[in-house]
Amino acid sequence: MLLNDTYTSLDAARHLHVLGHWEQAAALLDEDENAEARELRAEILYERLLFQLDGLDAATEAIAALDPETPRGRMLSARLAYTRVHFQLDPRPDDFETAEAGYRLASADPRTHGWAEFHWGALVDNIREDKAATKDHYAKALEAARREGDSILESIVLRHTAWHVIDEGGREEGLHMLRRSLHQRAAAGLRPQIAAAQLLLAGELPEDDPERAALIETAQSLADELDLTWVKSGLEKLSA
Repeated sequence: MLLNDTYTSLDAARHLHVLGHWEQAAALLDEDENAEARELRAEILYERLLFQLDGLDAATEAIAALDPETPRGRMLSARLAYTRVHFQLDPRPDDFETAEAGYRLASADPRTHGWAEFHWGALVDNIREDKAATKDHYAKALEAARREGDSILESIVLRHTAWHVIDEGGREEGLHMLRRSLHQRAAAGLRPQIAAAQLLLAGELPEDDPERAALIETAQSLADELDLTWVKSGLEKLSA
């Protein structure tokens, strides 16, 4: 098998994606017109935008080139709209409606149901602050993750749900959820997501807790290496 054939390029790009080497991963797929390669490249460029808050035009162009009727294309279009409005990256007036409509359609598809429910929950959680709807969507996403054995989805849902559990007085349960989320990400080797989980767990621990200091130190190393914009900002606040 040649190093530059479709399978090997996709495989190498997926590996670099997990490590947080987004530019190198996307570059491997620049000339590949295969639908799967285009979808993966769009996902990679979107994730770079999500963590670095940079590269909006590249992510937008890559997602616009996808078939909007495919599950991946529909989800990425919705996620891009959410990211624009959540991080105030040149948001459009209808971004909330665009994201919600995309998640609603994706939720009805068995292939994307669980992930769509999670992202729908994050949308109403972070933009509308609708607690009842948030809990409903997160519960459906967690059920799907456990039914399908999707530990990455479970990790992400647990991280977002933990905040609400802690706010409602369930501190120990919430910390357990945050630690489980971190362990699941570590097991999968998802380096950007590991740093994010370390930041969030550290923020819930006492300032004199040795675990907090260790989490900040290791998260800082990853955040600096991968230029994780909002993770670095969060760590600065914890260290202030």
